[in-house]
Amino acid sequence: SLIVDIGGGTTEVAVISLGGIVVARSIRIGGDEMDADIVSFARREYNLLMGERTAEEIKIAVGSAFPEEKSDRTVTFRGRDLLTGLPRSIEVGGDQIREALEPSIVQIVEAIKETIEETPPELVADIMDQGIVLAGGGALLVGLDRRVAEATQMPVHIADDPLTCVVRGTGRVLEDLDTLERVLVSEQFTRAPR
Repeated sequence: SLIVDIGGGTTEVAVISLGGIVVARSIRIGGDEMDADIVSFARREYNLLMGERTAEEIKIAVGSAFPEEKSDRTVTFRGRDLLTGLPRSIEVGGDQIREALEPSIVQIVEAIKETIEETPPELVADIMDQGIVLAGGGALLVGLDRRVAEATQMPVHIADDPLTCVVRGTGRVLEDLDTLERVLVSEQFTRAPR
């Protein structure tokens, strides 16, 4: 299985087989970086300063990763004008926010593609059958599944309840410590010395 966990601060990409990690990659791009992209966009395009919470609300309301997803929707938000120092409202469209999010989305997609390139061919065949699973809050970005599917030419699924599935999975592993011990021991013997 290829799992992509897009959290607040990082995106973790891992190929898992027989209870162990075969290939893994972690990048410091996640939901927080996407919010920062929107803050930078507002500053650059409108000379408007906004908070991260406002940026997150905009991302949820009209953000998307795939053209035509939410592109006709708009959102009005308030911030402080950097020239006058006074409050000001502006309206932005989904297509503008998609462009603002593009740098982060490209890095996430590239991390997925690089992980696939490092994966043994027999496991790539399995991933092509089973698909890629997106988890974490970032998986809820509209159109991200389509964007990853188009870039990888593989089916992509969003995990059931992506916000909590990683925590629930961790809880299940901790309930069965024997399995965790087997995974940790196999990791110890397969990992190259540093």
